Amino acid sequence: MFTNQAGDPMLRSNFRRQVWRPSLVRAGLLGEVTETGPDRFRAAWRDRESVEWSAEFTTQREAAAHVAAKAAGGLRFHDLRHGYATYLISSGVPVNVVQAVMGHEQASTTLNRYTHTGRLPPGHPRRFRGPR
Repeated sequence: MFTNQAGDPMLRSNFRRQVWRPSLVRAGLLGEVTETGPDRFRAAWRDRESVEWSAEFTTQREAAAHVAAKAAGGLRFHDLRHGYATYLISSGVPVNVVQAVMGHEQASTTLNRYTHTGRLPPGHPRRFRGPR
């Protein structure tokens, strides 16, 4: 659980704005921040119409916060759950194990949500491929 400065649970919207999206910027998954000189950082991002924008800032934190606020798209925190489950399934982990990890009551829920990837990696064990 993430907390605010008062130690109370952070609201989801604040977590997304203050923690998650700036983390995506720093990881290079949303927009771009580059150092252009001493105390100079260039923030670049695309909006919903795919128009590229940029602005200059004196700190990396300000630049990342600006990209986080202005850039369109980005990975959602919940996408990590989907990515992890899909990875487990495609790596040959038995469905009942993935079901338990995800907390699903029925294996069919796990199969319906996470077996849509289409292809399995080369050398994947055939016994986990399921019906074609």
